[in-house]
Amino acid sequence: MRIFIAAAALFGGLSVAGGAFASHALKNQLSDRALEIFETGARYQMYHALALLLVALLSSTAQESQTLFAVAGWAFIAGTIVFSGSLYALSLTDIKWLGAITPMGGVAFLIGWGCLAVAAFNFK
Repeated sequence: MRIFIAAAALFGGLSVAGGAFASHALKNQLSDRALEIFETGARYQMYHALALLLVALLSSTAQESQTLFAVAGWAFIAGTIVFSGSLYALSLTDIKWLGAITPMGGVAFLIGWGCLAVAAFNFK
């Protein structure tokens, strides 16, 4: 599950950098609404970076749920790329149809959290 730790570190670091970039460099370049959209992407990216660390930690202690943890981790990675990525692109380009793909990332997040919930019942 090293990939999940690496992705968590990458996503966490990029979330901090993106948030700082938005609050300093983009503050005068974007509308308040676009800035809010960008910050939502950064916030959810950080939440799911932390969730990936949780997946890596739990998968090292619960061998019986490895498949569920793997699905959760990959769902969090996909969700971060699609959800946060589409929000970043939407806020920077104002291309409205990008907002239509954001919910697909949200569904990936839900799949990840659902897998963690199911894995909780497999702990021994």
